[in-house]
Amino acid sequence: MQSNRIFIKETPHHIGKKIVVKGWVRNRRNHGKIIFIDLIDKDDIPLQVVFTPGIKEYYELASKLRGEDVIKIEGLIKERPSGMQNDKIPTGKIELESETIELLNKSRESLPIPIDNDGYDINEELRLKNRYLDLRRQRLHKNIKLRHAILHFIRNYLSDREFLEIETPILTKSTPEGARDYVVPSRLQQGKFYALPQSPQQYKQLLMVAGFERYFQIARCFRDEDTRGDRQPEFTQLDLELSFVEREDVMKLVEDLLIDIVKKITPEKTIQEIPFPRLTHKEVISKYKTENPDLRKDKTNPNLLAFCWITDFPFFEKNKEGEWTFTHNPFSTPIPQHREWLLKKDKINEIITSQYDVVLNGFEIGGGSIRSHTKESLEAVFEILGHNKESIKEKFGHMLDSFTVGAPPHGGIAWGLDRLVAILTNEPNIREVIAFPKTGDARDPMMGSPSEIDKKQLKELGIKTDK
Repeated sequence: MQSNRIFIKETPHHIGKKIVVKGWVRNRRNHGKIIFIDLIDKDDIPLQVVFTPGIKEYYELASKLRGEDVIKIEGLIKERPSGMQNDKIPTGKIELESETIELLNKSRESLPIPIDNDGYDINEELRLKNRYLDLRRQRLHKNIKLRHAILHFIRNYLSDREFLEIETPILTKSTPEGARDYVVPSRLQQGKFYALPQSPQQYKQLLMVAGFERYFQIARCFRDEDTRGDRQPEFTQLDLELSFVEREDVMKLVEDLLIDIVKKITPEKTIQEIPFPRLTHKEVISKYKTENPDLRKDKTNPNLLAFCWITDFPFFEKNKEGEWTFTHNPFSTPIPQHREWLLKKDKINEIITSQYDVVLNGFEIGGGSIRSHTKESLEAVFEILGHNKESIKEKFGHMLDSFTVGAPPHGGIAWGLDRLVAILTNEPNIREVIAFPKTGDARDPMMGSPSEIDKKQLKELGIKTDK
């Protein structure tokens, strides 16, 4: 820490004092012999700095400054003259009368992309290639700060309710969970592969078996699937799980948390209806022809939030090959009155799962369920899906074994945090609220990934490629 530096947002409290500020030049204005620059730092609040010809060395340096130069300035904070104050910004009534200036880093003369606008009209490939610069624009700073505020609020909210934040592994095992895995070759166990987690689903259930009862995690998840505006190959979830709960317990916790986030973090937003409306899957498909209905009464109002719950999903459906597949999550349990059907593998097309989705303005932002917590019920699910007992044991033996040592009933939910933040910031897609996102075809133009690796690395991994 540098105790002598003052953040620009604090400068109004230092009138009459000499201070040091550091940051970026946003612009320079020459008014005859007087030079003005607007200086910003992490808070994106401009501070007007005044240079006069009194000290020739520093005056000449100031006359050559341009946008995005990084400088250090020492000077006196003074009130602006009457009639020259700006009530629209926190620093609008003061200015810094400079005494010394130091150029810490000079920016190139022509920036690859402009950053003095919202950036929507700039080619996205170009924006992502220069993301470290793109992120300087005010809109993206605001988005990232709001994202932080939401995560900070969630952590405090759940911690205050006796949840533990527990990290789970990134290198794990490939198991069929609905999307393609990203796989990582093992150098020490050649011919074998780790998988990056599509979600912490199995680990959080195992934490319930381990007796932690209330778990949450701001979790990184990875799915090798086609991308679109609200989907990325890697994304962030709020993942949580509770023991000894029923569906209503989880839904109430989540609803209360969402309401508090809106009220405390985005108070300019209005929630259309509290408590959130509840609709069955059959109702929304019949009435809205979608699983994710947009229930806003006024879709032209960007600050209107229409949450709703969707429940009573079918557990199984037929795929294109005519085989049974799960609609949401194979680790769910049916509603109580249909559990016997599952164990007997009877009336499969009629079994309703305990799944519950929370939808906001036409987007699913979270989904969860009460889970299977017995060996028999989980085995029945995978047998319906066409797995034989040997395959089930090989892929899920750890889960089945854990359920035989006193597994409590449990349930939970996972939110797509990127999607929630995008809606709360009125952004068109989640790339606008992620610091370093990928393109629509899963590339990072800035880092140049994915990329080839050299032959030596491939040899160490025991891998040959066939283009």
